[in-house]
Amino acid sequence: MAKKLTCKSWAEPFKVKVVEPIKMTTKTYREKAAKEAGYNTFLLKSEDVYIDLLTDSGTNAMSDYQWAGMMLGDEAYAGSRNFYNLWDNIKKYYGFPYFVPTHQGRAAEHLISKILIKPGDYIPGNMYFTTTRQHQELAGGTFVDVIIDEANEPQNTHPFKGNVDLNKLDKLVKEVGAKKIPYISLAAPVNMAGGQPVSMANIIELESYAKKHGIKLWLDATRAVENAYFIKQREKGYEDKTIAQILKEMCSHFDGIWVSAKKDLLVNIGGFLATRNKHVYEEARNMVVVYEGLHTYGGLAGRDMEAMARGIEEMTNYDYIRSRIGQIEYFGKKLMEYNIPIVQPIGGHAVFLDAKRFLPHLKQIEFPAQTLAIEVYMDSGVRAMERGIVSAGRNKVTGEHNYPKLELVRFTLPRRVYTQAHIDVTFESIVSVYENRKKIKGLKMVYEPKYLRFFQARFDRL
Repeated sequence: MAKKLTCKSWAEPFKVKVVEPIKMTTKTYREKAAKEAGYNTFLLKSEDVYIDLLTDSGTNAMSDYQWAGMMLGDEAYAGSRNFYNLWDNIKKYYGFPYFVPTHQGRAAEHLISKILIKPGDYIPGNMYFTTTRQHQELAGGTFVDVIIDEANEPQNTHPFKGNVDLNKLDKLVKEVGAKKIPYISLAAPVNMAGGQPVSMANIIELESYAKKHGIKLWLDATRAVENAYFIKQREKGYEDKTIAQILKEMCSHFDGIWVSAKKDLLVNIGGFLATRNKHVYEEARNMVVVYEGLHTYGGLAGRDMEAMARGIEEMTNYDYIRSRIGQIEYFGKKLMEYNIPIVQPIGGHAVFLDAKRFLPHLKQIEFPAQTLAIEVYMDSGVRAMERGIVSAGRNKVTGEHNYPKLELVRFTLPRRVYTQAHIDVTFESIVSVYENRKKIKGLKMVYEPKYLRFFQARFDRL
């Protein structure tokens, strides 16, 4: 009797029009390349990488609609029509009346930190992000983690591990006073926790608390579309709402947002901040001229702003975001079938290997996540990145290493770039490394830059 079909497969809602050849290499070649790069995947040459899962930041494939828009770039120094097209879509999809363009997300983080933070302030948030915390500290602030405890438990399947713990937040407010907290810094989803989302219920509760204490609420909306998708899938009452409706409702609870357009907006460069606070807008519009460019281009070409405007229209398409998350879920589920330790639930933009469970014989000071990332590269040419002790940096007071509870390797899927076959190759490489994990030795750091060391640090094998 023939086997009965129980479910139907789905495929990407697009087809390939242009291809970019990639170089095939040998393991001997990759071992030499890894050593020359100081065993840091950020320092590898991209031409020596087979499948590049380092980041989803600016590595996306743009659509024919976006490329058509690139040809309509108005490269006027002031008042480009593409700026106004982008502004219209920010109002329509995010719901904020004011916006300032920047060349990328960390430039917007810089502006917000300079405007809102005074020396001695405290900024609570749902787990740190590297560049966000760096800008907050350079402005004189201190970041305080108020994420729920479940976020630090890789095997915990809580559906919204990005949620803020209101008791932790309240404890901080009582200790330092609300006047010392210029804003609550929320990320949705939370990158460093494994791409874990925040629930709408938690956002609403957080807004109520913030208003009660006179504290502003700001959102890192870089991957907010992915968060909206998880709300639709996991939160009661949102299953029949569109992604666009959920995104706009999320943003309605915040004083403002900052965005790296290199993620959700499906482009290769760009960012912005948007707000309903006219004072912050005026300050940012003045400061962007100093640090980025005129307030109607913010370090971007007109064609880049047009690609962003059109990317906003495409990012909320349900078929697109379903395929985006579906590809990542496929990857994660294959790893789970082979008992590879990953962060659960599977996140929105990446699969995160749990390096502590993958390489339990390595001490954290031996940089297990950094070690695992470079081992996978040497095995197959697949590039991932460390999200552990290297990314966590040093305590700004004591100078000692920060020891995060999570020691992860992030395999990040660029949007509309790789096929299921690429995922299968990556999966097979990880399994191969896992089977030989007991032979793996750690690393020692031999060069450390002053800021954001994970980008440029160099290592030697122990």
